[in-house]
Amino acid sequence: MSQIDIRPVTADDHAAWLPLWQAYLRFYNTELPDAVTQSTGQRILATNEPTHAALAWADGKAVGMVHFIYHRSNWSIENSCYLQDLLVVPETRGTGVGRQLIEFVYTTAKADGCCKVHWLTHETNATAIQLYERIAERPGFIQFRKAI
Repeated sequence: MSQIDIRPVTADDHAAWLPLWQAYLRFYNTELPDAVTQSTGQRILATNEPTHAALAWADGKAVGMVHFIYHRSNWSIENSCYLQDLLVVPETRGTGVGRQLIEFVYTTAKADGCCKVHWLTHETNATAIQLYERIAERPGFIQFRKAI
């Protein structure tokens, strides 16, 4: 595989970002209204939003994406960073692109004054869990939620 270039999403990247976002939603068997996708794209580009995104590029093609959101915490003075969405296209999985995207988030969040990065994954996502256990702490918390 050629060298990977990871950089923040720009307005010119929409055509590359959208198929990755849609593939991510399919991976999790999720459908969202177009209005949500449009809002997400706008938030990523807005400088006054805490939502950020980056794409991994190889040979001029987007091969991965990550979305992350800064937020306050009652457990620290500094913001925390929630790594919300991460996808690497199937043909480049296992080549280090996912790790590079996570490390990009670590570096960016630290430079922006965050004190930690955290994320969730589904318990059946065994391949990703193998990576996550090598590069982060697994604190053992269980998520509960209710749509309201």
